[in-house]
Amino acid sequence: MAKWSEPNKKQKKLLLPPGSMGWPYIGETLKLYTQNPRSFYSKKLERQSSPNIERIVLGLLPDWENKIINAHNEMKRFSFDVAMVAIFGTGLKDIDMEKMRDFYYRVHDGYNSMPINLLGFRYHRAMKARKSLDELLKKIITKRRENKDGGGLVGTLLRSIDQLTDSQVTDNLFGVIFAAQDTTASILTWILKHLSDNGTLLDLVMKEQEEIKRELIKEKRGLTWNDTRKMPLTTRKIHAGDSGDTSSSKHCIVHIQRSGRGCRVPRILIPRGWKVLPLFRSIHHSSDFFIDPEKFDPSRFQVAPRPNTFMPFGTGVHSCPGNELAKLEILVLLHHLTTKYRWEVVCKDDGVEYRPFPVPKQGLQVKRSPSLMWAAVEMCFCQGRGGGGVWVRRMEGARAS
Repeated sequence: MAKWSEPNKKQKKLLLPPGSMGWPYIGETLKLYTQNPRSFYSKKLERQSSPNIERIVLGLLPDWENKIINAHNEMKRFSFDVAMVAIFGTGLKDIDMEKMRDFYYRVHDGYNSMPINLLGFRYHRAMKARKSLDELLKKIITKRRENKDGGGLVGTLLRSIDQLTDSQVTDNLFGVIFAAQDTTASILTWILKHLSDNGTLLDLVMKEQEEIKRELIKEKRGLTWNDTRKMPLTTRKIHAGDSGDTSSSKHCIVHIQRSGRGCRVPRILIPRGWKVLPLFRSIHHSSDFFIDPEKFDPSRFQVAPRPNTFMPFGTGVHSCPGNELAKLEILVLLHHLTTKYRWEVVCKDDGVEYRPFPVPKQGLQVKRSPSLMWAAVEMCFCQGRGGGGVWVRRMEGARAS
């Protein structure tokens, strides 16, 4: 929430999230409490993210042509680049992205390891990389302070009314990078696998995306936020991906602070002061709420699930503020991948690895090739500007071939 009054010296310093300050004293509280939280956040996201994400996608996909790639690694690369734009804005020319990526991956490699801070252990390498990453981020922050560069999340943090130290800013930036990468990369990897395994589902997604592609070519523009709202079928694929194998161990911590001995549930006493860790994944996989929950079945989301049975991004006012960004980057990538390219899974092993999030064996080895249909469509459109009828007939002919 926006905080207008100066805090009491005894109060802890509060971190202001990105966004408008809203009205004095009440901030944007009334708007948040009277709107669907996802709508509240999506309106802020709409103004800034679609063109940047599309630019990243258009730079990524051509690199995959006619070679075998590790889909999970490529999706991590994609989600990392999106996180960088969200954090630093579009002014990335003065940032050594490869060095930052290398430091972050070393940290990531060791965060889930045993905390043995001795030479040769992954945890030790991760701690060294985190120190190097902090130094790199602090140099960027210092430069941004001097230049009064207000782009991205870092600009918002530097403008906070409670002056944050460089260490506080770097901690927040690292947290955003960490939260933005693994889950999105895991979901995208599983969606590619499930679409590859099910030609009928892939055809449905392609048909939906091709309709949008026609509009973009006709109007000579790029993908917008409003276009992604016209993708209900593809969105259901994302929901199915986030409820099945792709679902990570999303959780929250409930701190028991009731009076007396604690909190009682049937046959169990949770002592006062204990913390409870609910795992939403177990709810998503429960046969009490979903028929055949282990199956990738987007049709189950044609009707909204029962309340509190599907919570991939949390729920209510505590809904994850990054949920719309995650869905947006998935939709933008799937749009360009399904309308411009085809892919096949090279490794047929259906096993699962945990890194620690579940991903297909070997990260899903994929080979990508261009779509001859849309190459023909775009060529026909260029030759027939102003001749919409010619464009449609040529496209149908390309599909038939």
